[in-house]
Amino acid sequence: MLRNIPVMLEGYRLMVLEEPEVKTRKNEKTGEFEPVTDFEGAPQYVISVHAKPRKKADGSSAGKGAEIKVTLETEPHEEIPDGSIVELINPRVSHWENELGGRTMSGLAWKATGVKLAG
Repeated sequence: MLRNIPVMLEGYRLMVLEEPEVKTRKNEKTGEFEPVTDFEGAPQYVISVHAKPRKKADGSSAGKGAEIKVTLETEPHEEIPDGSIVELINPRVSHWENELGGRTMSGLAWKATGVKLAG
């Protein structure tokens, strides 16, 4: 599978839809939600952003964009409120594929080292 493919986002404006929070996963045995950690035990974070293409050189719209959820490998070092314009540090995508109820599901998982306010 293709993993950790670097992504160039210079042509996009990233607006925060949901502030960063600790990423959690439901424990199948207990039903409780637990923090997701890396191999060293450091918590991972998740942020939702709207990635909208910047306007074209002639000023016309470049498209509507899409919401993406990004796993952050480090805790944000500053407050990142809803509506903020941000930059992802070292953004990457990985392809994933799963069987669920007899159906094959696939998609892209977004990851970044961190996030910071733009400008």
